[in-house]
Amino acid sequence: MSLRLRLALAGAIAILAVLGLAAMGLSQLFSAHVERRAVAELGVQLDQVIAGLERDESGLVVARTPADPRFQQPYGGLYWQVEGPGGTERSRSLWDRALDLPSDTLGEGGVHIHHLEGPEGTGLLVLERSVTLTARLGGGMARAAVALDATELDLARRAFMVDIAPYLVLLALVLTVAGWAQLWIGLRPLRRLGTRVAALHTGQADRMGSDWPVELRPVADEIDKLLTARSAETARARTRAADLAHGLKTPLQALMGEAARLRKTGANAHADGIEDTVRAMRRTVDRELARARSAARAGDASADAAMVAKRLVAVLKRTPQGKQLDWKITISQGTHVALDPAELSEALGALAENAARHARSRVTFSARHEAETILLSVSDDGDGIPPELRAALMERHGRADESGTGLGLAIAAEIIEAAGGKLTLSDTEPGLTATLDLPRAISPDIKGRQK
Repeated sequence: MSLRLRLALAGAIAILAVLGLAAMGLSQLFSAHVERRAVAELGVQLDQVIAGLERDESGLVVARTPADPRFQQPYGGLYWQVEGPGGTERSRSLWDRALDLPSDTLGEGGVHIHHLEGPEGTGLLVLERSVTLTARLGGGMARAAVALDATELDLARRAFMVDIAPYLVLLALVLTVAGWAQLWIGLRPLRRLGTRVAALHTGQADRMGSDWPVELRPVADEIDKLLTARSAETARARTRAADLAHGLKTPLQALMGEAARLRKTGANAHADGIEDTVRAMRRTVDRELARARSAARAGDASADAAMVAKRLVAVLKRTPQGKQLDWKITISQGTHVALDPAELSEALGALAENAARHARSRVTFSARHEAETILLSVSDDGDGIPPELRAALMERHGRADESGTGLGLAIAAEIIEAAGGKLTLSDTEPGLTATLDLPRAISPDIKGRQK
């Protein structure tokens, strides 16, 4: 899972959790507000009940009941009850039921709020007050209570949540989009970091630079330090390879002189053996020097494959085999690969010489562009090579027949691999195709404009 997706999922879960808690909090706040309003209204109703208290022959009665018609309707949702010294009076709405007030003690004028079970099992919100009766009412204490069916409060809370739900959903969507926008902006330097690393790989850039946010600057600095160390190590390797080549040059030349003297004495077999050994050693030294050059130049190397192919064909057409062949180049101008022109010329030259040696009438140079690479192909119309011999051809001294030295394809493969590419052989109808899979490079003029 990508970092962006992880952060997005975490943000979405956090938004949903926070909005869920907010919905619960809003529901509780609304319920508390509605209950306070209901208690305030019950207080008005309770005042009316207490104000209507009278005394007659039967005892304490409520002569003037509150005007709300629900007090008169059986189980109408509003109820009152008065417990005095002479008995209990209750509203018609209670019918044959009574409010089961808790046996708590109220001080004079004390007020309690209860949540009780009412008629037909409904919940009730009850406001109870302790009343001191005047002498006209017989004196003593009385408990007056007014109750409201709590179902109305529950319905109001549900209606509130239904009304607010679309706004919470809209808020969730807005916050999610804002979170995505924040991630897109915040992670943009990471995308640029990946692009810059890819540019380093293809040779379009040579350093990460310092134009990075504070959090990414240490990473860029460490990469630049690694690139600097790599460049220094490559330079030292090139120097050691050059020193080795110069150190071997004189002994090899001496061996060639010794072979010439042996040939003058008639020891041709011994002279041939020494000369073959010296040539093999020279090729080995040349190959290692080519690999060192390729590794050193891979960071900023760029070669136009079309121009290299044209120069090779111009030379090969002058050879006895090349004069008899039809050379065709379909590589478009400006096809740049991340390889030094000399190395590309050596690698393509080895493939072209091999194709010319086996072709019947035609050799073709072609190119195919892919995402980050370019596939350069050299095809001939010869007899091809059996699949079991292809791997051996790219090894040192591997040959399909007795012609050639067997080092051309091996050297080409090592040059291409040192540059981060790959050499493959495949059959065509007819003939054989050798393909170089090389990293794409930016053209020199564009690179100059970027700098």
